[in-house]
Amino acid sequence: MAISAELGETLEKVVADLVENGRYNSKSEVLREGVRLVQEREVRLRELDAKIQAGMADIAAGRVTPADEVFAELYEHIDRIARKVS
Repeated sequence: MAISAELGETLEKVVADLVENGRYNSKSEVLREGVRLVQEREVRLRELDAKIQAGMADIAAGRVTPADEVFAELYEHIDRIARKVS
């Protein structure tokens, strides 16, 4: 199925430059790559949203750790790493 898209002057130039510089063989190849990248980003956004929702559910259920405990453990971990390096 053929698709016609109006990209505007700026994006048309970007696509043309990519083809002219040999990075891609055709404008269609550039656009397919762009759509593939959007698909990948959408998958990552859905995964992030699921993790946020899981975190919110943990908060609502009281499955949390006070920030001062988390930071204390983090500082101890950083100190151990710093002692190994020096």
